[in-house]
Amino acid sequence: MAPSISAIRALNASFSPSYLPVAVFVGGTSGIGQGMAEAFARSTNGNAHIIIIGRNSSAAEAIIAGFPRPTSPSAKHEFLACDVTLMKNVQRTTQELLSRTSRINFLVMTPGLLTLSGRDETEEGIDKKLAVHYYARWKFIHGLVPALVQANEAGEDSKVFSVLAAGMGGKINLEDLGLKKTFSLANAALATPTYNDLMMEEYASRYPSLTFCHAYPGTVRTNLGSASPSSIIRIASTIATSRFSPLSYLATSQEAAGEYLLNGLLNTASRPGAWRIDNHGNDIGKTRYFGDEESRKKLWEHSAGATESAEASSA
Repeated sequence: MAPSISAIRALNASFSPSYLPVAVFVGGTSGIGQGMAEAFARSTNGNAHIIIIGRNSSAAEAIIAGFPRPTSPSAKHEFLACDVTLMKNVQRTTQELLSRTSRINFLVMTPGLLTLSGRDETEEGIDKKLAVHYYARWKFIHGLVPALVQANEAGEDSKVFSVLAAGMGGKINLEDLGLKKTFSLANAALATPTYNDLMMEEYASRYPSLTFCHAYPGTVRTNLGSASPSSIIRIASTIATSRFSPLSYLATSQEAAGEYLLNGLLNTASRPGAWRIDNHGNDIGKTRYFGDEESRKKLWEHSAGATESAEASSA
């Protein structure tokens, strides 16, 4: 049985670091990212340096305006614009982040793209869905590791949290990483969760003092469907989330999902290494796991090459 949301809120509210935490929320202008950013602001009473990254500045301003008013003079709440479908944008954003803070305690990544279209490449040659759900996340970690390491060396939390679909992946094709030859919606949906698992494990092996988590959020009432470029998804989402639909009662609210996942970040992932977290913030271990060391190494080499060549192609 899942713990009550009131118990989870109380647990998150007990977070009381001796330092002013720095938290970055990629995809924090809506949906689960917004829910987690707001939950984090509540758990710290606004006394944190919170940076929201996304495309919608007006949404970010409204979210930040709703944060608790901090009492610490060092607290800051700010927004950075970034379209994460392009690796050159991610590179520029990570450089800007490092110019604003020398340490990062929590890097949370939740961007999503729901579409029924086939392979849709950016100018950098990466499918947009894969860019949002995997490559941009790999590159954000890669660019911000120095700040995470610095936080760890100061004796502070240093955790990465990627929300996608832990436990919902499948076996990956090592001969077609990136799905240039075998792309389909089904293949992409099965590959990216496993890519996230392997990404977190390889980063954990390279930075053993840091914590890396991949989470499954469950079904959450967000605007992801209504913001889809696919008209069928937009229509279906409107019907499914209406107050007359029985499906809307089966989904978790954005606010509750934010609290449950924050619990996974703050409390469940209690030691360095790679973690897989469910929709209530619990550790799921190797449930429905499809990785191995060979896959991890090959995916790392592919990811490093693909994100570097993507930047070069759009320079």
